[in-house]
Amino acid sequence: MDNTFLVCTQDDSEVSWLQSSLIGYGKVVQASENLEELFRLVDLMSASLVFMTVSRHHQVSQCVLIESLLESRPMVAVVAIGDGYDSELTIAAMRAGARDFITYGLRGSEVMGIVRRVMARLPQLPSRPDQADVTFLYGAQPDPDASFVATHLAVALAEGGCNTLLVDIGVPTGESKAILGVECTFGFEDALRNLRRMDATVIDSAFSVHDSGLTILPLCEGSFSLESCNSAELFLLFGCLRQHFTHMVINACGIRDSELLRSLAGSSQRLYWYVDQSVSCSQRNLSLLHQWRVEGAKLDHAALIVDRYISQAAPDVSTLARMFDLPVKGFFPLNAHLRLRSRNQGRTTLDLSPKDSLSRSLLKLSLHLGSNGKGKKGLLRRLIGVR
Repeated sequence: MDNTFLVCTQDDSEVSWLQSSLIGYGKVVQASENLEELFRLVDLMSASLVFMTVSRHHQVSQCVLIESLLESRPMVAVVAIGDGYDSELTIAAMRAGARDFITYGLRGSEVMGIVRRVMARLPQLPSRPDQADVTFLYGAQPDPDASFVATHLAVALAEGGCNTLLVDIGVPTGESKAILGVECTFGFEDALRNLRRMDATVIDSAFSVHDSGLTILPLCEGSFSLESCNSAELFLLFGCLRQHFTHMVINACGIRDSELLRSLAGSSQRLYWYVDQSVSCSQRNLSLLHQWRVEGAKLDHAALIVDRYISQAAPDVSTLARMFDLPVKGFFPLNAHLRLRSRNQGRTTLDLSPKDSLSRSLLKLSLHLGSNGKGKKGLLRRLIGVR
């Protein structure tokens, strides 16, 4: 079950404790005690349960926060965290509207039991069909060709009629700009800094747009680190962007593994694990994927994509699928000369050589991503050669 739980606390250890307690049941996102930000996170992430730290020193303001949240969002449940032996604190939190009260450090099985009971009594929140579908590309090692694949999938969607955003935060940075021949003065870091005023006007005026209609949000600073981001702000940004597009393609290949990265991957509609046929690449990715599985990361929406594929070389597609225990959604031939022309000329292979096997394999995968009939019809026309 893919649930989202918010936790209002300044104590990172409480976040880690809840993440380990609720592993496999949902993602835990830290939020500040700012009421406006909390409202936006609840709305954008469709969160139905909020954990709220309540302490003796800040009891009054924290109980007011609980009351204000529930008054405005009555479909949400609050579970308080604090000293369970302090009866006055427990009573104050319950009077403010908390459904339950748990003590920090409680065993994970007990926390899970309490959360399951609270969730079972909640009405189901309506789904948000107006939000963009998200395709997330990830792999264990930096690779410029991951950006190449993500960029071509996004361009194919845009040319097929989907209102598409490409978010390129993978390593190395700036590859999507080179492939598309686009100059970007507003990057992902700027979007985070301007989160509070992010709306259609900012997107239309500041974001770069390719000739295909694709909107681009790349990294412009090489020093960016996902781990340095505030998780609440990051989810707010992606939630806001999803309201303005029908599809988002995110390239995060090569970014260091973290709980925040896994949460972003888990909240997408599909996760494409990017690999090639080399032994070293397979070993790194198998090791990381095993770690994700052991630690309960969400992978039921994951599939493999194999780049620079050589059909005469081992391991073949079926062997890779067995090795990774993931279905293979796409494999793309090397065609090194065409890739080089694309990068050096700032034009996609779909433009340079639309009937080439590389272009057609990328178009074929993009057919699986089209979120509406118009997009799929346009992609089919491209695939069979009708412009």
